[in-house]
Amino acid sequence: MFVVRNYVTMCGTVACALGIGYLMQNGSSAQPDGAQAGIDVASASEQSSVLSGLEDIVLTSATPSDANPGNAASAPRGVPSALKPSDCNISARAVAVSGAMARVSLKAPCNAEERVEVHHSGLTVSQMTDASGGLQMNIPALSEYAIFLISFEDETGTVATTHVTDIAQYNRVALQWQGETELQIHALEFGASYGGDGHVWDDASAKGAGKVLRLGQIGHEKAQNIEVYSFPAGASDQSGTIDLTVEAEVTEANCGRTLNVQALELLPDRRLRSRDMSLTLPDCSQAGEFLVLKNLLSDLTIAAK
Repeated sequence: MFVVRNYVTMCGTVACALGIGYLMQNGSSAQPDGAQAGIDVASASEQSSVLSGLEDIVLTSATPSDANPGNAASAPRGVPSALKPSDCNISARAVAVSGAMARVSLKAPCNAEERVEVHHSGLTVSQMTDASGGLQMNIPALSEYAIFLISFEDETGTVATTHVTDIAQYNRVALQWQGETELQIHALEFGASYGGDGHVWDDASAKGAGKVLRLGQIGHEKAQNIEVYSFPAGASDQSGTIDLTVEAEVTEANCGRTLNVQALELLPDRRLRSRDMSLTLPDCSQAGEFLVLKNLLSDLTIAAK
């Protein structure tokens, strides 16, 4: 039972529920809490081997002639035959950018204004292509040799890879969920208070060393959404703790429903840990209130360099 005024604090870890499948380099996966010790994500050499095998390959969707043996290609969904692009190949490219990020660019001429999912090291995020079937987005990397699998609802897709050389300089935590609920990571860096310097969240006015990035389609019940907090631990001149909490607004769209959440934490030893959780939101009489979820994310301990 929830008792909600302005904020409700949940201190207990909610029950495991969501079994979000995800793809890791070379077949490895993030290590859940309670998993057998010693099982890590793929080593740098193993991931490098995967990358070398993929970097010269661009997977594409079937061409119209391949998809229809009689060469009687049908128009893409919602596109008149007269306006159908002559080349329906799907291609993507990933380039490492500053901040241990990857810029992913997608070209899908026959998939204009369609929902697409991007998968990376356990993360899954939904986006929409533009009127020409293109998409460009920056994604926080969770592995040095980063692989991005891109898929449409008709199961066509492609893959892109890149080498993120500065990932060891960052500590990173991520949340992912599906649906219309809006989750917010709030980081209080080194004793900061709410609203002050060092309180970092997805707001332009937030001031701190770290940064929160949100990606997805908030307000769409089938969309996969993520929020990621990154801290440049490799350049920090401060020591101490970063307290992490998650806030969720109770709305008419999500009240009384069960929310499945997965947390991914890139630890200082470069191991990736995952936790699957579920919680039932308060009933609709509490719409407009906020839940404050503690212990959903582990606090970060930072040592000055």
